[in-house]
Amino acid sequence: MDKLLKSISYIFHPLLMPIIGVAYYYYISPRFIAEQILHAKLISLLILTIILPILMFFLLRTLGKAQTIHLKTTRERIYPLALNCFITILVIKRVITATQSLELYYFFIGILISNMACLTLAIFKFKASIHMIGISGLFMFFIAIGVQFGINITGTLAFVALAMGAVATSRLHLNAHTSKELIFGFFVGLIPQLLLINFWM
Repeated sequence: MDKLLKSISYIFHPLLMPIIGVAYYYYISPRFIAEQILHAKLISLLILTIILPILMFFLLRTLGKAQTIHLKTTRERIYPLALNCFITILVIKRVITATQSLELYYFFIGILISNMACLTLAIFKFKASIHMIGISGLFMFFIAIGVQFGINITGTLAFVALAMGAVATSRLHLNAHTSKELIFGFFVGLIPQLLLINFWM
């Protein structure tokens, strides 16, 4: 059971949520998207949102600014979250622009707001769950694009809802977070995506 719950934290790692959101958007979107553009976007996001943060973490660990990939203390979170905010801005400016895809553009604006909120909480020594921020934001985005495209994705939503419960259980079991930190994480991820719907739907 310990191994299963620990693996859940890796399978639904927050670094994976943005590219999962983009890939699923392209999968269900009824709009024509050239295959070359799709591949270019996904490769760019893979580099910027997964590979680059991992490399940055190892650099921070070498510099003594982070001890483990789990970022157990609020102090360890400040530099990675600040760097992630910068990377998200880069994505918005160079990879996912408003003229190319309004839905994805505001998805990343929501991610940026959530990251900034999490960073602010970390500065004030509160450790909101980044895992819950990532998956709850993804959940709200999936609801929104399902409504926007008029597509029944209840199966996907049920799976993500179950995944949220599994992630919360995993983080509690591993003593990575308290219930309060998980609840804060849930709302920090979900609310920006919910509010930003007004700008693109």
